Amino acid sequence: MKELINLISDLVAINSINPGLAPGAPGEAEVGFYIAQWLKQAGLDVQIIESVPGRPNVVGIAHGTGGGRNLLLNGHMDTVSAGGMLHPHEPVVNEGRLYGRGAYDMKGGLAACMSALAVIRKQHLRGDVILQAVIDEEYGSLGTQELSKRFHADGAIVAEFTDLQLILAHRGFVWFEVETLGRAAHGSRPDLGVDAIVKMGKLLVELENLDQSLRSNPIHPLLGSGSLHASLIKGGKEPSTYPDQCVLSVERRTLPGETPERVEAELLEIVEKIQRSDPAFQAVIRRGFDRSPLETPEDAGIVKAVQAAGGIVLKRPLPIAGVPFWTDAALLSAEGIPSLLFGPSGSGAHADEEWVDLSSVKSCAEVYLATAVEFCS
Repeated sequence: MKELINLISDLVAINSINPGLAPGAPGEAEVGFYIAQWLKQAGLDVQIIESVPGRPNVVGIAHGTGGGRNLLLNGHMDTVSAGGMLHPHEPVVNEGRLYGRGAYDMKGGLAACMSALAVIRKQHLRGDVILQAVIDEEYGSLGTQELSKRFHADGAIVAEFTDLQLILAHRGFVWFEVETLGRAAHGSRPDLGVDAIVKMGKLLVELENLDQSLRSNPIHPLLGSGSLHASLIKGGKEPSTYPDQCVLSVERRTLPGETPERVEAELLEIVEKIQRSDPAFQAVIRRGFDRSPLETPEDAGIVKAVQAAGGIVLKRPLPIAGVPFWTDAALLSAEGIPSLLFGPSGSGAHADEEWVDLSSVKSCAEVYLATAVEFCS
């Protein structure tokens, strides 16, 4: 346990704030170097792959003897900014908890993967066990996006925090920009002007109605419903002029089976509905970035293996659940790798006080090891 605590402490002590979130932040280079050296000293095959110059992904492989299924372990090295933390990179251990930025999200889970992989190397399993310590999960997921195409496996565990629950589903998202069009005119000439901001108000009312309709109709057994919210809005030039445009950013959280095309059609229906009652209403919808939801069947081999391992280590069945947030597991799944989430307990992801439960990290390492023995033999 002491070695695991030291490993988590070392990872937390290294500032790996994502520069996409905080310009000028150091990113993952230093922590990646540390992880690579640690894995090499443990006797593992180590590869460094840069998705972005100066920001290395680290891949550690415990090679099997051949003929077995390959298992992928995945965890991200980057963290969000320190926020209001006074000493974000000075890990503190107190009453079985380790405090510091990234302890929960997700250097505790990453340390559990590293610890397990060092033991797995000595097991002489038939299949390979591959650890991907990736960059950029907190922003664009460029690390897993690239590595998911380079390394194939028969099953994957993403070691995000799950409070020792087995997570088989999470929501996706689609971002949209909606622009309402008006006509600029002097504020004293309502006969000439068309107020794009007021027109946007009609759309906002309908978006709220759609969100309420979605959330009042939970249809997924693990995730409930999708949702919709307006996130940014801008428009107008000065108080005395009718605004000729208003631009709204919208995020739609999606369920398995809901495609970007389907949710774009929802917005188009709203625009058409408003136009039927207001011929002066004009709007343009632009679909932007999207990520797919995750849904892994309960009968998948990796699910059965983790369930069996959980029974051995924790002496109880693992609860199956879904989470509302998006993870890199969806990228692995999209490449044909059945994927799930299983990670430690704690609190404070992205918050000013963040901690991970150390006993749960130890349990995760033991579950990852037992899963590899079950899955790769």
